[in-house]
Amino acid sequence: MTYTEQIAKYVYNTSYDNLPKDAIAAGKNMIMDTLGVMVGTTVEDPKKAETAWAIAKQIGGTPEATALVSGLKLPAVWAAFCNAILGHGIDFDDTHKAALTHTGAPTVPVALATAEVMKLSGKDFITNCILAFEVSVRVSMAIMPAHYKFWHTTATSCTFGGAAIAAKAYGGKEQEIINALGFAGAQAAGLLTYLEFGDFTKAVNPGKCAFNSVLSGIIAKEGASAPPNMLENPRGYLAAYCNGVDPKYDELVKGLGETYEIVGNVPKPWPSLLASHPPIEAVLALLKEHSIKPQDIAKITERTYNTVKSHFSNFDPKTCMAARLSVPYCIAVAAARGAANLPEFTMEVIDAKDVRDMLAKVEIIADDVLNAMYPEKFPAIVTIELKDGKSYTKENYYPKGDLMNPFSKEEYESKFNALVTPKLGAARAKEILAAIKNLETMKNINDLVKLLVK
Repeated sequence: MTYTEQIAKYVYNTSYDNLPKDAIAAGKNMIMDTLGVMVGTTVEDPKKAETAWAIAKQIGGTPEATALVSGLKLPAVWAAFCNAILGHGIDFDDTHKAALTHTGAPTVPVALATAEVMKLSGKDFITNCILAFEVSVRVSMAIMPAHYKFWHTTATSCTFGGAAIAAKAYGGKEQEIINALGFAGAQAAGLLTYLEFGDFTKAVNPGKCAFNSVLSGIIAKEGASAPPNMLENPRGYLAAYCNGVDPKYDELVKGLGETYEIVGNVPKPWPSLLASHPPIEAVLALLKEHSIKPQDIAKITERTYNTVKSHFSNFDPKTCMAARLSVPYCIAVAAARGAANLPEFTMEVIDAKDVRDMLAKVEIIADDVLNAMYPEKFPAIVTIELKDGKSYTKENYYPKGDLMNPFSKEEYESKFNALVTPKLGAARAKEILAAIKNLETMKNINDLVKLLVK
């Protein structure tokens, strides 16, 4: 049996009753977090949301699924496309550390759109979200870190998880799921070129991933054939997308159905890339512990793993998203303003003199010893040097939200309410939270969808 076939068999045979309680709890947290970010994007970056909706409206088609908040009725592929753009629109979505995927953003919209079309239950929706997560991150881990030189893992590897559960939602058996995985491999795409510019391609990548996932399920449903070994074929996905390095094929099925990667999914307390979170937390702790004032800082140094230096060290961000993707900016704004929340990622703050002056004082140093700890740990050793010669250092190895530094139930709900309330109101936010908590009892996912429309 090929690796591709083993994954298809797992997806087909797994039901809600097969899932462990901790995976279900983590899946519901991912659903809550992803839906919250979707709604929040319409407030924090309304142009992004309006652009996604305009694209889908221009193309049109059968009204079968819902673009959240707007209430637009669209073909499932376009509903998933729009909702995935919202899910990744402000870089406030979850991260799986080893896979380096924002897995919820492209996969929850696929599960939601196909569940809406097929009138699936809350249990089915939870199951498909978890299955999509498990497949996506295993595919990604098989080609990381070499894949990340060029490719946006959220867009590429997550196509497989989304395609598998789309085929399952549409009633496919093992063969249809195998075929959907084949079509996923033929379509997977998304480049990291946005890192410099913070442009719209970053959000379109998971949007197109979700679109391609649903499309793969539809093509498979119609009986079209695909390679039975798309993942491990010598001309298949892993070989093509591994940047000349041998793929780690065993990652595809290691622990499949026994251990659940979703339990280690990391939600974000700050709306920026996860690599910035350990140093943000370290800076804020140093400011508080030593009563440091911004005007007294002479220099800030972060020693960290290599990818921060090679991928995430833009010292001149010119857009809100570019700032979210810049570890030096995140350090600087935390030091200058004592915060790194949504208000700190506006152009007014990004271009403010005090923030730019602080940014000029930041240095990022790649450390081989710390690099060896990654991705199990996200090491950050931050040193703040003061003008009077004093120096303070803080080490942080686990971002907030990690299993070693976890979110509480209250923190999940507080983040959700902060994102949803400005758009839908406090009463509606409370109602949505109650619906998510009781998803297992929901007979038709449309009962959740209707709450997520303005």
